Amino acid sequence: MGLNHEKKVWIIGHKNPDTDSVCAAIAYADLKNKISNIRHEAKRAGNINEETRYVLNYFHVDEPELVTDVRAQIKDISFRRLAGVNDHISLKLAWELMTTENVVTLPVTNANNQLCGLIVTRDIATSHMEVYDNRILATAKTSYKNIAQTLKGNFLAGNEHAYFTKGKVVIETSSPDWMEEYMEQDDLVILGGHFKSQMRAIENNASCLVVCSGFAVSQEVISAANKRDCVVIGTPYDTFTVARLINQSMPIKYFMTKNNLIQFDLDDYVDDVKEVMSKVRHRDFPIVDEENHYVGMISRRYLFNTQKKKVILVDHNEKTQAVDGIGGADILEIIDHHRLGSLETISPVFFRNQPLGCTSTIIYQMYQEKDIKIAKETAGILCAAIISDTLMFRSPTCTPIDRAAAEELANIAGIDIEILAKNMFQAGSDFNRKSPEEIFYQDFKTFTIDQYEFGVAQLSAMSKEELETVREKLKDYIHSVLKDRKLDMVFVMLTDILEESTILLSAGEDADEIISRAFAAIREEDGYLLKGVVSRKKQLIPALMAKIQE
Repeated sequence: MGLNHEKKVWIIGHKNPDTDSVCAAIAYADLKNKISNIRHEAKRAGNINEETRYVLNYFHVDEPELVTDVRAQIKDISFRRLAGVNDHISLKLAWELMTTENVVTLPVTNANNQLCGLIVTRDIATSHMEVYDNRILATAKTSYKNIAQTLKGNFLAGNEHAYFTKGKVVIETSSPDWMEEYMEQDDLVILGGHFKSQMRAIENNASCLVVCSGFAVSQEVISAANKRDCVVIGTPYDTFTVARLINQSMPIKYFMTKNNLIQFDLDDYVDDVKEVMSKVRHRDFPIVDEENHYVGMISRRYLFNTQKKKVILVDHNEKTQAVDGIGGADILEIIDHHRLGSLETISPVFFRNQPLGCTSTIIYQMYQEKDIKIAKETAGILCAAIISDTLMFRSPTCTPIDRAAAEELANIAGIDIEILAKNMFQAGSDFNRKSPEEIFYQDFKTFTIDQYEFGVAQLSAMSKEELETVREKLKDYIHSVLKDRKLDMVFVMLTDILEESTILLSAGEDADEIISRAFAAIREEDGYLLKGVVSRKKQLIPALMAKIQE
């Protein structure tokens, strides 16, 4: 089945992703791409932990791209793909392009397609209405080619690739004698078909002659002009028209805006773009890519039909756990195994929530329901996710369905569950080289109930020694988390997988009271020993919430 790469759906787990969150997203993207003609891509909402990294490396699966915000971006909407122009083109050509394209702004780019400036209709009006300097063509370093094109002229003598850089523009008004008084060396002279006037202008070292009204130019004049490097341009326009048009031959480089350009990146968020546009009264704004190459122009009207990013959420349905900007995204599906949370959607969505130990178990069921063959690598990461979320079947959240799924997946992947589990947990519990922050946010979730917002981190290890290392690093750090994130309470579960018990650290004014009421536990040094408690989802969170509600 061919995939439509223009339409994309992101599949993404919760912040501070664990192995289930990442592996479920990868596997579900694979399944959706096999049963749908729309491209689905797995993403992650945070840094992966060492356990997950071990799993992905072991099964040779690429790490999903990091996404920190799912609001609509410039690259998600349609905008004008207007080509950039060279800064040497004439004002007249710029005006013609604006008329043809029905725009008021032209982007000016260099040979590498990088933005150099902008020329707008106001700039062209300025050149007509506010320029009275008869040396402006030289000051602007106008090319003779521009002059010829603007006047629909032909080169009769001289170097057509040269530039008019000195002198002023003068017009013959009477006999050749006027030149002695008014003309200077290097001037550009607009004149008619008088042989004597043409020769006198050349003898006075004019840089260019513009011969009007289609008058013929003798070979003698052409030869004299070539000897003195004088450009001669013949034009069908009369003197009045030439005088009116010639300023339009100036290069846009002289009039364009080059500094303090307001531009947007393809990755900029539409909300932020709207904010900038509301404060700046420009009609159009340039867009560049990550390498600062120009890609197009955008105006306010293009923002009216913004297409939201389409996302599928796995392993969570709490707004506080979702990637930033979720309120501005179009949620298509939610696949989860947790309690119903606080996420709201504008329209109905496909929502699959089962009381299982792992989201990856649900994904495996969906492969079976769709009768889609599962690859060894995909089977391996799904099995690893089940092992992780159920603590190798020790967690009370684990069901016979989870265990059966893990065993079937292990058989497909050709792996030994116990060996994989031991290596995974060992990789995930290597805390010595990590900072308190890295350890704490390895698996951290926030929850909201009534007026309380609290967070719970969980770290699992195969030995007391490893957990003791974590305990020393986090016992003071959790108070910083409480303050920085403005939470009411913070809890850290230090779970001993083999002993099937947890040391619970806490911070917050009401934390101790709620723990003691929820578990009838006694504080030991800086934490509470909770025997038989290994599951955040099924044992800790329900007990804490019940006491908070009381």
